[in-house]
Amino acid sequence: MKNLSPQPRLFYGLWPDAATRAAFAALQPAVGGTPSRPDKLHLTMAFLGQRAAHEMPALLAILDEVPASAITLCFDHFSYFPKAELSWAALRATPPALLALRTQLMRRLACAGLAPAFEHDRFTPHVTLARKAGPPPAAPFAPLIWQADQLVLVESVKSSGDYHVLASRQLV
Repeated sequence: MKNLSPQPRLFYGLWPDAATRAAFAALQPAVGGTPSRPDKLHLTMAFLGQRAAHEMPALLAILDEVPASAITLCFDHFSYFPKAELSWAALRATPPALLALRTQLMRRLACAGLAPAFEHDRFTPHVTLARKAGPPPAAPFAPLIWQADQLVLVESVKSSGDYHVLASRQLV
């Protein structure tokens, strides 16, 4: 594991394999704006914000222990967060297994006293394709099927914009 800052900015996410990452990157020209770096494309499950480094053992244990299996995700249209000017790939339907994983993560974080103060019940699963973007095309795209089988704990380094995968777990 890389050396962490005293208060790393962290999130749990589903991390795509190379082929899925390339398929998401191929969608980016359609939405305009500033494309997300391909190595940063992911689906955030729980944004933790800045955390004390001493919380890492508990956060790693949650990653290892949360019950989850691989989840098939079907993305087939673009969507948009106007206030943040984010264009993103959206799911045709949110699989119950994805919602169950999110619930388990939030429950385990709360039980460990680590739940983010700003998290709320609203969860909009998406893959951010571009920032500083206008509304994306309304037309759907050919379904992009992702067998999400890697859950990760990531440090988001604000100064460089880099993501460092601190730990990962294969979902089977």
